[in-house]
Amino acid sequence: MAKVCELCGKGPRVGNNVSHANNKTKRVWQPNLQRVRSLVGKRVRRLRVCTRCIRSGKIVKPPVRRLV
Repeated sequence: MAKVCELCGKGPRVGNNVSHANNKTKRVWQPNLQRVRSLVGKRVRRLRVCTRCIRSGKIVKPPVRRLV
């Protein structure tokens, strides 16, 4: 399962850790992905979405299920 947002395509970014002695080691920044139930068309799907897409309202959450 790729660490990519299914809406905006945001994925891992590569850079360096830089120490006080200016030593550089490679590192990866991962996006903050959450599994969210979302309305896609008229169906409910589970999507892996970054928190920026959730906060900006790019997803529509379905109504709460009532367990009877």
